[in-house]
Amino acid sequence: MLLLIIRITYLVIAAGAIATYTLNQGEGTPDVIQENPVVAFVLLLVLASSVILGDILFPKKKIEVLSAVYFGLLIGVLLSFLLTKALDPLFAMHNLWGNQGDEFRSGVIVMSLLILPYVCISFLLQTKDDFRFLIPYVEFARELKGGRPLILDSSALIDGRVADVVDTRILDVELIVPKFIIQEVQDIADSHDKLRRSRGRRGLDVLRQLQQDPKVDIHVNESESSTGKGRSVDQRLVELAKSLNGRVLTNDFNLNKVAGIQGVEVVNLNDVANALKPRFIPGEHIEIKLIKEGESPGQGVGYLDDGTMVVCENGGNDIGKLVNLSVTSVLQNSAGRMIFGRIETPSPASKRVAQST
Repeated sequence: MLLLIIRITYLVIAAGAIATYTLNQGEGTPDVIQENPVVAFVLLLVLASSVILGDILFPKKKIEVLSAVYFGLLIGVLLSFLLTKALDPLFAMHNLWGNQGDEFRSGVIVMSLLILPYVCISFLLQTKDDFRFLIPYVEFARELKGGRPLILDSSALIDGRVADVVDTRILDVELIVPKFIIQEVQDIADSHDKLRRSRGRRGLDVLRQLQQDPKVDIHVNESESSTGKGRSVDQRLVELAKSLNGRVLTNDFNLNKVAGIQGVEVVNLNDVANALKPRFIPGEHIEIKLIKEGESPGQGVGYLDDGTMVVCENGGNDIGKLVNLSVTSVLQNSAGRMIFGRIETPSPASKRVAQST
């Protein structure tokens, strides 16, 4: 929205300045403009408008910061002054301009004062993060509470655990939710399928909860680069993460792989959850209630308090009972964790159940 306002303002000012210069002719107006004022007006206006066209065709990212506008205007005016001074020897060549060197110099000043400030403002708004290297004492980059921002995908919002993690204050970074991710969650919430509709509404509730928390630094990214069509949501999310130098927060296994291939760091909620689960090593004992049969004959299945599945290799005959397992192996990856064990000795019925459903 800020860039749109700047573009409209620029066109209005450009049209007025060019009209004043070409249509209100004075004694010092160049002959070529006096002979064809309308043509000169149109050509100069097209030249001024071509700057906006180039800006639209090559967008980077939208960052709305007043300091970028101020420094862009300041640098643009300074460049215009330097350009005019550099061209002064050229305008002083009477054999090239005749007696109209000053008039052409005035035209260059007008156009440079229109074009260069706009170019500088637009450039700083879209690429300000790179200017810390050019101007070490003026930091244009977004003020972040901690490290690189985390960009949430729809699975992270729908999962809901991100709100609990943020509530612990362990994450001290900026959270970014792209507009197209919100649209995706909204589409899920509007689904005719009851389960999908429920999951979508939960995602919207989680987003609202994060936005209402005054201690959470979260904002919606509406940049033009994140609204492109013709690409998958995952690809657009990865490209946005690259442009913002951020990380993707998700629990989507496929997105995890795609982002990793393209060099984008991913924070997987399942990996975070697994890292916080108690560690078990072969030989340790677990007391658990078997609640159902496993896939293989003779197996029984139970669950820990954190939802971890425990497979008892010889517990098929002890379904519904409290048993004492000896851990034989642990299988852990981004999809979750499974513990395998064997019954050693029956647990007394009076002992506390590790998990019941």
